[in-house]
Amino acid sequence: MGNQHQIRKFVNPEIVYGNDALNLAGQYARTYEAEKVLVVTDKGVMEAGWADKVTSCLNNAGIETVTFSDISPNPRDHEVMAGADLYISSMCDAIVAVGGGSPMDCAKGIAIVATNNCHILDVEGVDKVRYPMPPLICIPTTAGTSADVSQFAIINNTAEKVKIAIVSKSTVPDVALIDPQTTTTMPSYLTACTGMDALTHAVEAYVSNASSAMTDLHALQAIKLVGLHLQKAIDNPQNLEYRDGMMLASMEAGLAFSNASLGAVHAMAHSLGGLLDLPHGECNALLLEHVIRYNFSAATERYRDVAAALGLDVSNMGDDVCLDTLTGCIRNMRIRAGITNSLRKAGVTTDIIPSLAVKAMKDACMVTNPRRPSLSDIETIYENAA
Repeated sequence: MGNQHQIRKFVNPEIVYGNDALNLAGQYARTYEAEKVLVVTDKGVMEAGWADKVTSCLNNAGIETVTFSDISPNPRDHEVMAGADLYISSMCDAIVAVGGGSPMDCAKGIAIVATNNCHILDVEGVDKVRYPMPPLICIPTTAGTSADVSQFAIINNTAEKVKIAIVSKSTVPDVALIDPQTTTTMPSYLTACTGMDALTHAVEAYVSNASSAMTDLHALQAIKLVGLHLQKAIDNPQNLEYRDGMMLASMEAGLAFSNASLGAVHAMAHSLGGLLDLPHGECNALLLEHVIRYNFSAATERYRDVAAALGLDVSNMGDDVCLDTLTGCIRNMRIRAGITNSLRKAGVTTDIIPSLAVKAMKDACMVTNPRRPSLSDIETIYENAA
């Protein structure tokens, strides 16, 4: 690919990785001279006990806390605005997000609104955030979304029923405290969906037309790690070796896609998730093999590398056989992981496909897809995936 010698930038937060990293929340909040922290989380994370651990850690460091947990699985624009109101009225000066992609994305949105005095939908797109956010510490409890290391925030525009992408260096957290132990409380289906999300991040970053030598390293390593550990983590949820493998995969994939961006899978998944309120990782899992089939001719060598990273020996295969082998492998991974739904079962009917495609074409992720699709191409992919 000719983009390897172009100028590229690489942004990432300070990362502290390993068991018990979560216990450093108080220490890091004090580093930012925080006196009152908004802890952004959700009900599931609270029930699992992780939010209380973080709050205790902050309190023990002499920091007051206010908790905001009214967050849906696909965070809504009005939830962001409500959180920002609480942040401002409580006179907070920093934010700690504890949870999966939804609390972390919502926390980013709250931080943007708090310092930019705007509506969250005003900053949709690339580099629209004018003023820096307050200090933000992210503690992920799922292994997939990578919001803790990325410059992306995905928010549901409820009026338009579409997910918007906010892409800005401003949304990169100040520090990510990545503790694999927090993922042991994930149910198996969430492990599957978030794991397939991490795989999709890595594959799309690797074939992106904005990839670079730096992002390639992380993307290929993430693909390898998901291939080795996802099913084992589903089958053995308490095994920290497998959980660690998936958390590392999520982080590596995040570093890759945050800097190389994504592609048609994510653009189409954002449209689906916004309209039908489906789990993001499930949408990605159902679309990935179909987008690979569409893109393959535009990035053949790259997809051969993806196949090799998944442990497939495709070196002596022709392109058609290689494509069938790769998509078959990804389909089998998805089905073995328990993601057996179809878009049709999830509510995708023929009559809504045109509006799904229109919204997907407008998504920022579509710009870096290796093949430039037409509206009818995207409609066809949705139909094939349904």
